[in-house]
Amino acid sequence: MKIYKLEREQTINIPVEISWSFFSNPKNLQEITPKNLSFNILSELPKKVYPGLIILYKLKILGIFQTNWVTEITQVKDNEFFIDEQRFGPYKFWHHQHIFINEAGKTRMKDIVHFGLPFGIFGRIGIGFVNNQLEEIFSYRKKKLDDSDFITKIIKETKL
Repeated sequence: MKIYKLEREQTINIPVEISWSFFSNPKNLQEITPKNLSFNILSELPKKVYPGLIILYKLKILGIFQTNWVTEITQVKDNEFFIDEQRFGPYKFWHHQHIFINEAGKTRMKDIVHFGLPFGIFGRIGIGFVNNQLEEIFSYRKKKLDDSDFITKIIKETKL
């Protein structure tokens, strides 16, 4: 199986504690996911991720196929990082590191995703479609987090 790697980085104009409070609350994932994925969280969720947390989702892949996805939060270090790994879903392998770095009152957020595709050579042929969908997801999130109104909303809703 070929393992692919995607890295993205973004600076958000809010302190790391507020960024952490927003991103470590799993229900907020829906707010930063493109609507065309029909992303829907099926699990009852706590207000904060913890190691061992299982989250069930339903979403569309490649714009047409509805699928279930089950991830587990495997590691958490408050205000620094958390890792989610797929247990069942569209990928053969999925490991996603969410890293938060304090930089003078702002947050530098890094995502490092390692993933493998199912279906052997046919999966590798489809890597272009998968890369496009991942780019769309991260571009949408970047745009949302660059929106000052959305950032204001995050700050107002965060209770530290």
